[in-house]
Amino acid sequence: MTLRFMTWNIKTGGKGRLDAIATVIRRERPDLLALQELRGFERDDGRVMSELADTVGMMPHLARSFLGQPVAVLVRPPLRITGRAVVRFRLHHAAAVATVATPDGPLRVVSAHLNPFSPYRRMREAVWLAARYRPDEMPTIVAGDLNGLDPGTDHTATLAPQPGFLRARHLAADGTADTRALAAFLDAGYADLWKVAGSGSPLTVPTTRGGGREFSRMRLDYVLAGPGIAAGATGMTVIRGDETEFASDHYPVRVDLP
Repeated sequence: MTLRFMTWNIKTGGKGRLDAIATVIRRERPDLLALQELRGFERDDGRVMSELADTVGMMPHLARSFLGQPVAVLVRPPLRITGRAVVRFRLHHAAAVATVATPDGPLRVVSAHLNPFSPYRRMREAVWLAARYRPDEMPTIVAGDLNGLDPGTDHTATLAPQPGFLRARHLAADGTADTRALAAFLDAGYADLWKVAGSGSPLTVPTTRGGGREFSRMRLDYVLAGPGIAAGATGMTVIRGDETEFASDHYPVRVDLP
């Protein structure tokens, strides 16, 4: 059974843009969806979260944040969530962890939003998540706005246009591109699915009409998985055009999983 997976940072709760966000989700019909920056979704007993989930025909697991913004995992029936966990105290934002019953057995999905400001703290968050949710213990997907740069890519042109204070968010102490957060996941056995299944441009920020002036053209949104899942991943793409150009400052990312 092929499962369609999507991840999307919808920018500060999608205020004024939730109809467009729902339109994209309905059109793409993901079976599994990781969302980030869900500001306000936890209020009134999760009213906004419930309304969006109902609109797109999915069931949500919302993780609140101490310092930043909530995140969530949504699943489309007949898939169902059999286990839930929330990571708050170790992250600037949060991580929502859902164990999903699939025809091929349990699948763990982690929707994460890592520290946007500090390369060191972002790395520490990644090291902890990668150790806590090891892909060799259970088939696992980690996805979301990881706010980091990928190892093995020359990021000189990516960082050059940014003002110094924004560039510093992505620099190591020696002035080179900081890729330690993504490297922590790779070292733990995760694969970057873009490397095996991606086509087109991998850049996920900024959109043309959704803001994101703090970004140069870069990839901040990822789908990572263990080797068993990675081996069968297909059709990974950054979804562009139509509502995605203004619904957020991040583009959604989609991939089909075995």
